[in-house]
Parts: sequence; structure tokens; C-alpha cells
Amino acid sequence: MTLPDEVQAARKKVVTDGYEMSIGEVINLYKDRELKIDPVFQRLFRWEDERKTRFVESLLLGIPIPPIFVFQGESGVWELIDGLQRLSTILQLSGDLMDADGNPVSPLVLNGTKFLPSLDGKRWTNSSKDVEDGIGQALQIEIKRARIRVEILKSDSDATAKYELFQRLNTGGVALTEQEVRNSIAVSINQQFYDWLEAQSETPDFKNTTQQTEKAIESQLDVELVLRFLAFRHVNYVSGLDVHEYLDDALLQLATNANLDLAAEAEIFNKTFAFLNQALGDKAFRRWNGQEFKGKFLLSVFEMLATGVSINVDALEQLGSAQRNDFILHKAQDLWSNPAFTDNSGAGVRGTTRLAKLLPMAGDWMKP
Repeated sequence: MTLPDEVQAARKKVVTDGYEMSIGEVINLYKDRELKIDPVFQRLFRWEDERKTRFVESLLLGIPIPPIFVFQGESGVWELIDGLQRLSTILQLSGDLMDADGNPVSPLVLNGTKFLPSLDGKRWTNSSKDVEDGIGQALQIEIKRARIRVEILKSDSDATAKYELFQRLNTGGVALTEQEVRNSIAVSINQQFYDWLEAQSETPDFKNTTQQTEKAIESQLDVELVLRFLAFRHVNYVSGLDVHEYLDDALLQLATNANLDLAAEAEIFNKTFAFLNQALGDKAFRRWNGQEFKGKFLLSVFEMLATGVSINVDALEQLGSAQRNDFILHKAQDLWSNPAFTDNSGAGVRGTTRLAKLLPMAGDWMKP
């Protein structure tokens, strides 16, 4: 197929429309539940009040603002794909924004800006009848009449178009992690699958063995580890493929696989991390220095041990508790004297090389 033919074929997978609307119309669509923000997506609303204020200042000064992107489902309801920070700021200002749990968000109180210092302390309406701290009807009307372009991805687009569009648009504002992008899309593809990932990330044995920092958890890296665990078991890694592209593809394959038995996978997951926790505790995925396990969590060790134990979970279960713990302990120690592991792990080794070399080893390495 020639390049022009490929372009034409790809264009047929994305069916779009778009037009300008007033911000007042957008607010009303949200209030009427004809424009929705998924609760998982809503949790990514991170602009600080200073940045929200600068955006409101841009509206008042008539500065053009970027479009928002929505997906139109079969029912005609729009689902926000891109523009979360801008749209949420507008809705919080007007007092209409609901949080991820469906509760009203406190109305936005603005700060002073370089061009509009009198914005300091202002809000949409007066906080009480005795305090004139609202922006006033005239400015409310100006904001509601301001225009914003809405780009619409139609429901008859290719099934993965929404996912692709979200990824490609997520370049500005407050950057999301790769996994936060996946989470937002996983919800719209298969809510049950996303709930499964999140539930496993909260299990005590997993949390204790992986020892993720608060910052890592906030960025959803614990959920990414659960996805990696499942992907390594079911989706073959193609040598040379970018690791995050691999995880993106794995998410789509797993979330749309009707034959994937999540209950059975949860049982394997729970046994895997129970065995690792019993044998190694919170040192499970750290470096062995010859005397003790020390340092930070290492992905290379996670990939070897968690994957290897999951593949051999039935055989390991047949061992007595003491024998199993001793086996896992010595295997974790012996990793660091194995040239195949040490040569393909560490800071100087690319993730693509590490996965290509280590994943095929994991099952045999942890075989009793």
C-alpha cells in the first residue's frame, strides 16, 4: 500500500466534527449531563489556583483559548477527552463542578494578576449578601458569551481512536504520566478491567513487597506494576518495541479480551505476592549486596521474580511454607551472581533490552 493509500485508510478510522460554542452553552451541557467527565479522569484536575486564575484572566481579556475534544457516544452524550484543566476551571468558577465522587467542588476564589490585580479575592457570585466579592453580572455574561471550539470524535470511529486521540493530545498543561493516560482510557473501554487493576494495587502483600512511594502512587505507578504483571503473563513482548507502546497495546488487548478470567488472574496475583511477601517481605524487589537486600525498588527484579513466581505458582504452592520461602530467598539472592541478569539490568540498560532478555528467563529461573 502506498503512503497516500495508508493516509486515506487511516482517515476513515477517525470520524470527526466540530464547531464553536459559547462557554455558557458548554456549562449547560455539563449541568444537563450531556457532557460528562469520567470520575477517574476528574481526579487528574491539578491546576493550582494561580494557574486557574490566569486562565480566567485570558477569558476576560478575550485571548483565544485552545479547543476541547470530546467523544460522542451512541446516546449522543459527549465524553471529555482533552481539555480537563480548562473545562474544570470554568465549571469550578461558575460553581457547577462536581468532584470524582459526585460532590460539589468549592467555588473558585481568584487571585490578582499582572493585568487584573482587582481579581484578587473575587468569585463568580458574592459569598454573602453583605460582601461584594463577586465578579458581577456584566463579567459573568462576558465569560459565558466567550467562544470555545469543540472538536467531536464520532462514535462510528475506529474502536481505538479515542485512546489514540487522548494520548496525542496530552502534551500540554499539567503532564499526565503514561499510566494516568492508560487509566483514563481503560475506564471508557472496560470499567471492570480498570477496577480489577486498581483493586490488585491495593492488596496488602503487593503493597508491602513493592513499597511504592506516595509520589509514585499518586502518579498511578502501582497500577502500572499490576498492568505489567498481567501483560508479562499474557502479551508477548516484541523485541525493540518501546516499553510504553508495549504497555499501551497490552492494555487494549487485555481490556477487550472477553476470555480473560479476571477472577482466576486475581487468585494467581494474590498467591504470587503472598509467597513473595512471606519469603522476602518489603525487601522483595531490592538489590542483594551479598549480605542483605538494600536500596530502592528495582523493575528488573520485579520482572524476574513476580513473573517467574506467577508462572510457577501451582508448583510453588505444593512446597511446604518453609521450603518455599527458602527457595524464593535463594533465587532472589542468586540473581545477582547470574551474568544474564546482571548484564541486562541496571541503569545503563534500556528497558527494551531488559524486557527482551529477562522475561524469557523468568519462568525457568523460578521453577522449583
